[in-house]
Amino acid sequence: MKDGAPAGGAGSENSPPGEERPRRRRLRNILLAIDSWIDSTIYTGGVRLRAGWDAFVALTERFNLQGPARWGVEIASEGMTWGAVGAVLMLALAIPAFHETSDDWLKRSELSVTFLDRYGSTIGERGIRHNDTVPLEEFPDHLIKAVLATEDRRFYEHFGIDIPGTFRAVLSNARAGGVVQGGSSLTQQLAKNLFLSNERTLERKIKEAFLALWLEFHLTKNQILKLYLDRAYMGGGAFGVDAAAQYYFGKSAREVTLAEAAMLAGLFKAPSKFAPHINLPAARGRASVVLDNLVDAGFMTEGQVFGARRNPATPINRKQEDTPDYYLDYAFNQVKTVVETLPKNYSERSFVVRTALDPNIQKAADTAIRDSLKQFGKDYGASQSAMVVMEPNGAVRAMVGGRDYGESQFNRATDALRQPGSSFKPYVYTAALMTGKYTPQTMVVDGPICIGNWCPQNYGRSYAGRIPLITALTRSLNTVAVKLAEAIGRGRIVDLAHAMGVRSELKITRALPLGAAEVTVIDQTTGYAVFANNGMSVDPHAILEMRTPAGEPVWSFDRNGPKPHRVIPENIIAMINPMLNSVVEHGTGRRAMIPGTKVSGKTGTTNAYRDAWFVGFTGNYAGAIWFGNDDFTPTRKMTGGSLPAMTWQKVMAFAHQGIELKPTPGLGNQPAPKLDGAVAEASSLDIDGFQRPVTLAPATAVRLMALSERMRLAAEASRRPSASLPASEQFAGAGASPAIDRN
Repeated sequence: MKDGAPAGGAGSENSPPGEERPRRRRLRNILLAIDSWIDSTIYTGGVRLRAGWDAFVALTERFNLQGPARWGVEIASEGMTWGAVGAVLMLALAIPAFHETSDDWLKRSELSVTFLDRYGSTIGERGIRHNDTVPLEEFPDHLIKAVLATEDRRFYEHFGIDIPGTFRAVLSNARAGGVVQGGSSLTQQLAKNLFLSNERTLERKIKEAFLALWLEFHLTKNQILKLYLDRAYMGGGAFGVDAAAQYYFGKSAREVTLAEAAMLAGLFKAPSKFAPHINLPAARGRASVVLDNLVDAGFMTEGQVFGARRNPATPINRKQEDTPDYYLDYAFNQVKTVVETLPKNYSERSFVVRTALDPNIQKAADTAIRDSLKQFGKDYGASQSAMVVMEPNGAVRAMVGGRDYGESQFNRATDALRQPGSSFKPYVYTAALMTGKYTPQTMVVDGPICIGNWCPQNYGRSYAGRIPLITALTRSLNTVAVKLAEAIGRGRIVDLAHAMGVRSELKITRALPLGAAEVTVIDQTTGYAVFANNGMSVDPHAILEMRTPAGEPVWSFDRNGPKPHRVIPENIIAMINPMLNSVVEHGTGRRAMIPGTKVSGKTGTTNAYRDAWFVGFTGNYAGAIWFGNDDFTPTRKMTGGSLPAMTWQKVMAFAHQGIELKPTPGLGNQPAPKLDGAVAEASSLDIDGFQRPVTLAPATAVRLMALSERMRLAAEASRRPSASLPASEQFAGAGASPAIDRN
C-alpha cells in the first residue's frame, strides 16, 4: 500500500491496525451492560408492582361486603366520584362569574347628565334617572307586594334560585310552546342587572345562577330587594322605582297609589313595551295583570284591588315636551368622550352640563325645516333635512337631525354621510389660492376636459372660455374645479379639508373636486366656520362646561378644550371670503341673502338631484343645511339654491335679529346689499308670533352666571354667620359691571 495509508478507514493516522479491535469490543460490552441493567430494572419493578397490587387486592378483600350493604357502599362511592367531578366543573364555571364582582360593584353606575342651555335653563336629561336614597321601609307596602307578587313570590323562602318556580316556568313554557313565564328569581334578575348583559345565552344563565348565590351569601334579603328596586331599568331613562315614579307620575315612590304601583311593577318585565309614555293601553293592561297577581298570591283581596281596577293610573303626558333631542344626543356623546379622559380615580357619574344651545335659534331651525318640508317637500320629492348652526369658534348653537325625532332618532346632522356636490368646491379653490399661483383675478379657461374616459360638464352644458377665478366659483363651473384639482393635486385638497375640520374619510377620486366624497352636515359647518373664524381651526362642541350636582367644576371647553391654530393664512381668507360672498350676491346662492348683513357661502347639488345643500357664514354664525331622502331616491330637480338656500336664509335671518352684527373676515365693513322683494319676503319666519330677543354674548353670560352663583353663596353664608366663602368660590369679576354686548 502506497503513501502509508492505514488498512482500515478508522483510527488515527499513526495507529496500528490491530489496536482498533479491542476498542470496539470494550464499547460493545459497555452498551450490553447498560441494556442488561435497563431490562433488569423494568422486570424487577414490574414484579414489585404486581406484588403490591396483589397485596392491595388482598387488603380490600377484607372489606368486601355482601348483600344490601354492598350496594349502599358502591352508590356512595359513585356519588363521591361524580360529586368530585361536579365540584371541579362548578368551580370552572363559577370562576368567570365571580370575576364580575372584582370591582366595587355596589358603586357601579351609569352616566346621568342634566343639560342646560347657554343661559343656564334646563333643557333635558340623558343617561339614567336614578335615586337610591329612599329607604326600603319608606316604600309603600302595596308597591313592595306588587313587585314580589309579579316577579318572585317565594323571594323570602329560596336561597337565590327558586327551583320549584323554575320547574313550574319550564312546564308552562313547554305547554305553551314558547316563553310565557320567566323562571329567574328576583336575585337572579338583580345579578343580571348588576353584572351581566341581556344576551340570551347559556353562559349568561350559568353566570347569573352563580352570581345569585354569591349575592345571597353576601347580602341580606332586604338588601337584595332594596338593590333590585333601585337598579332595575324602568324605561324612559329611569333606573329604580323612585326615579320611575318621578318620571311617569311626578311624585316620589313614597306617594304612589296602588294603581300607580301596579303600573310600575309591570315595567320590570319589559319596560320598552309597557312604558306608559309609549303605549298607555299596554301599560294599563300589564297593571291589571299585576293586580291579578296580588290576588293570586294572597297578598291582597279582590276588594282591595277593586278601586285600582276601576281607576287605572294616568301618567304625565310627555309627548308634548319640546326638547332638542338631536342636540342632546350629540351633547351626551361628547360628555361620554370627556368622561373617558378624566382621571381613573374619578368616581363621579352624575353631571350638570351647560351647553352652547341657543333655544331660540333651535326653535327657529326646527320650525323652518318642518314648514319647508310641509309646504314644498312633496313638490320637490324631499322627505328629510338636517341642519347645524354654530358660532365661528365651533360652539354649536342649534342642530336638527331629521324631520321628526319621534319617528327616527338617527341623527342626519352628525351620522349621515351625503355627497356635498359643489359645496365642496371652496376647499378646492382655497387650496389653489394657498399655492400662491392663483388669485381671484387669475384668468382660467372654462372648456372641455377629459381624464381618461371621464369628461365632466357644467350644469348648463356650456362653456364660458377665459374668465377670472372668482367668476368660475360664482357660476360654480365644474370644469374649472377639475382643472384646478389636476394642477395642484387632489391630495392637497383632502389634507386641507381635514385640517379645516372635515372628519369623514375623503376618497381621492377624479370626481373629488365636484363633491363626490361623502361628508356630514356638521363636517361642512365646521369647515366653513374656519372661513368665518379668519382661518383659525374650529373644534365643534356642544359642551361649554361640566359640573357635579354640587356645583364643583369638572371640565370646561375654554380651559380643557383644544386650542385653535391657524389653518388658512389671513391673506388667503381675504381672497376666498369675497369669492364666496360673490356666490351669494351674484351667483347660485342669492336666496340665502340676509337683510342687513353680508353672507358668504356655496350651494351644492349632486348627480340625479339626490342631495341639495347650502352652506354659508357671516361674521356671527356658520351653518349648513341638507335636503334629500334617506333611501337615496332622487328629488324632483331640487338644487342647493332653491329650498336649502331659502330655509337657511329663514333661520339665519331670525338668528341675526337683535344682535350686534360682526363683520365677516376678509369683507371688512362693506355695506350689505339691498334685498329684492322676493328674498325680503322669504326672510320672515313666524314662530308662533315670537321674535328673536336681544341675547348676551357668551362671555357676558358666563359673568352673569358667576355673579348669580356668588349671590347664592352669599345668601347661604348670611344664614350661617360663622361660615365664610372658600377662596375657590370667589368671583374674579366682583366689582365689575357686566356689559350687555347683545350677541
